[in-house]
Amino acid sequence: MQNRRSFIKKGGLAATGSIVLAGLGSSMLASCRATKGNAKPDINNIGWEQQPLPYAFNALEPHIDAATMEIHYSRHAAAYTKNMKEALAEEKLQPASLSALLAVISKYSQKLRNNAGGHYNHEHFWQSMTPGGKAISTGFTSLLEQSFGSVSDFKNKFAQAATGRFGSGWAWLVVKADKQLAITSTPNQDNPLMDIAEVKGIPLLGLDVWEHAYYLKYQNKRADYIANWWNLVNWEKVEARYKQAI
Repeated sequence: MQNRRSFIKKGGLAATGSIVLAGLGSSMLASCRATKGNAKPDINNIGWEQQPLPYAFNALEPHIDAATMEIHYSRHAAAYTKNMKEALAEEKLQPASLSALLAVISKYSQKLRNNAGGHYNHEHFWQSMTPGGKAISTGFTSLLEQSFGSVSDFKNKFAQAATGRFGSGWAWLVVKADKQLAITSTPNQDNPLMDIAEVKGIPLLGLDVWEHAYYLKYQNKRADYIANWWNLVNWEKVEARYKQAI
């Protein structure tokens, strides 16, 4: 069992939609302005170490089982962190930050790309979930409606990106440099922060669709895994990432 721990708050298939800032609720708009800046922030505050899970292995049941979480976190994700550090040492690199490394990852080895991406993606993934989930606020609901038509339409498009990713990979909701929201997917352990990504942006929400993320419980039924995963999404975290990015 893992103790709860707080985290510092700090391509393929794509669908985009405009964010009409004038249409935001006053509280959301004020919050966006308050955190606005020129720098591209690392919204997830992800460093070089694997952090403890913010919940117990069994806390996401019945949607994700304890055995899957323990194997996923303790073996798969831990291996990405270990191998990333090995690759950094082999290539004699000391990047300023993980997000800075990912932004120029095409310059480096496949080993570093796979494992730095895997480390970042999993740290993002754990933070994106919470037992029982957290509801979408009225303000963020409006953003999704303006960008994708409705929350239901957004979820359908996101699920299409996740189910349509051939083989292993991820589905993402990102905010791009032009402040538009976009849905995209990436292969393997790539992500939208990488310079090789077809759709680039700051990740707000990512879903792991590698088989090791769901196969013990769902076998080959990826669509069922995706449908149940929505019950775990921490929309407070997603919205906080958006506010900081804007």
